[in-house]
Amino acid sequence: MKCRHCSAKLELILIDLGNAPPSNAFLTESTPRVPEKWFPLRVLVCTECWLVQTEDYAGIKELFDAEYAYFSSFSITWLRHAEAYVAEMIERFKLNTSSNVIEVAANDGYLLQYVKAKGIPCLGIEPTASTAAAACKKGITIIEEFFEPQLARKLVTQGKQADLMVANNVLAHVPDINVFVQGFTQLLKPQGVVTFEFPHLMRLVEQTQFDTIYHEHFSYLSLIAVKRIFDFNGLQIFDVQEIPTHGGSLRVFAQRKDEGKHNTTAKVEILITREVTVGMRTKQYYTDFQKRANDIKHELIKFLMESKRQGKNVVAYGAAAKGNTLLNYAGVRSDLLSFVVDRNPAKQGKFLPGTHIPIVDEARLHKEHPDYVVILPWNLKTEITEQLAYIRKWDGKFVTFVPMLSVD
Repeated sequence: MKCRHCSAKLELILIDLGNAPPSNAFLTESTPRVPEKWFPLRVLVCTECWLVQTEDYAGIKELFDAEYAYFSSFSITWLRHAEAYVAEMIERFKLNTSSNVIEVAANDGYLLQYVKAKGIPCLGIEPTASTAAAACKKGITIIEEFFEPQLARKLVTQGKQADLMVANNVLAHVPDINVFVQGFTQLLKPQGVVTFEFPHLMRLVEQTQFDTIYHEHFSYLSLIAVKRIFDFNGLQIFDVQEIPTHGGSLRVFAQRKDEGKHNTTAKVEILITREVTVGMRTKQYYTDFQKRANDIKHELIKFLMESKRQGKNVVAYGAAAKGNTLLNYAGVRSDLLSFVVDRNPAKQGKFLPGTHIPIVDEARLHKEHPDYVVILPWNLKTEITEQLAYIRKWDGKFVTFVPMLSVD
């Protein structure tokens, strides 16, 4: 395989997670009796541009279909994050009723609802029918397509160039990262701004966040790699922020190289220097990641089997993609993990891909009083433990496994 950005031959392996089904391909009552599609899940490192990427197997339209079940608005933490972002961008870039905001991967309107509430014209681009329909119900205009330069050119001819473009947690989800970035260069106004948010590769490696690896994530991103990709495709990074979402993310600010007016802050070079200093341009930085992931896997299996022997009831919370990676890699099934609770009605009544563990509503916790609740979306641990604090009434405990086993 060749690198998705620079076409160099890929030989350095970050991790091999065996085979897994797409992490958001939830099953219904009938589908567990139908063979599932499983794809190899292996991640490689380009030693030329340092883009970390999954090996090519699953196509994008198989991963993001009409029944896509990830709805951003079910997380209160994420809604607060989006609302704060909108307020900050309006203030920083002086957005008003004459501005135009476009979000790529608008999902269910979790962010644009706050733009719309301020009277600022906005448009969402979202290819999955399920989430696009939810956004439309909020009164947000949605184009139900994958974002690419052809669509960008079409919008430009319609006079819809953007003062601000938003791309949260989508840069990692595209197979052709060069073509994708070119679309932003075309759709921005000459002095417009685009912000990208994505999980930071440095945090993934340092904290062994291997469960954030799944087929829907084609790339795992450092500022080193993103800066090179943007430079190649006509964008200039002028600022960067480290933010706590998804276990540690970056918010990158970019503008057109030919017309941008913003001066580059010192934070860009400071962070790149830090990435270089910790070794992200060296093969050694990536070599022990597989072992550390295996250690977490073994801790999970050991905990669940010991709990089973003791007659403890262990369940999970959050039918998240990262949880599916963890459970499938460890080979966990419903004999060790009874069910998983999720607030999203689109997931309730279905089964996790691969493991076939049933997804239920929160009422089951009140009914069964489990001894342990494993929090699969560990990045939302604070929100979830507050929401489910009542389990402590029957001495229930919360468990997480990434970056290490924690029971409290």
